[in-house]
Amino acid sequence: MLTEQELAVDPVVAAKLLLGCVMEVDGPEGPIGVRLVEVEAYRGGDDPASHCYRGRTPRNDVMFGPPGFLYVYFVYGMHYCANIVCLTDGVPGAVLLRAGEVVTGVESARLRRRAARSDVELAKGPAKLTTVLGLSRENNGVHLLDPASPVRLFAGDPVPPEQIHAGPRVGVATAMDRPWRFWVDDSPAVSTYRRGGRRRTRP
Repeated sequence: MLTEQELAVDPVVAAKLLLGCVMEVDGPEGPIGVRLVEVEAYRGGDDPASHCYRGRTPRNDVMFGPPGFLYVYFVYGMHYCANIVCLTDGVPGAVLLRAGEVVTGVESARLRRRAARSDVELAKGPAKLTTVLGLSRENNGVHLLDPASPVRLFAGDPVPPEQIHAGPRVGVATAMDRPWRFWVDDSPAVSTYRRGGRRRTRP
């Protein structure tokens, strides 16, 4: 598993570190694991697209650390998004999980995402990823680095730097051109880019 020290870094650095890592949850039929192939970095007070831009609230409290915890929020009144907290305790920052490849429990993932036309599309997008993993606000604040946790984060095979691409974040209304979205170049599970412009909630 990763360590708190490895995640106690700038979200931009943590985002690239998290590519290739595996998020795993316990399900009724066994574990479901998703290899992360697309993520976005969000800071705090200097990032107007962040939930923490205007300070600490009960909603964003988890984002203030310590690192290695899960921050889950409900967006558009429709679905959940999941983030991995980074930086040091008391300093807000997180990495949004945008897309992944199901590597464990594919059959269970298919049952959770019956609308997916192929296995590649099971976790191709932040809401699809949380649906496959069954994440909700009940998982907010879960310690991902605890082996006994119902949601766990494992280090994967490092992604070669030449396979990591960067571009603008998706769907945010401010700071939209910061190239803080990172993805694995050869993965078909990377989501479709849609430029922001109207106000949309992000971590």
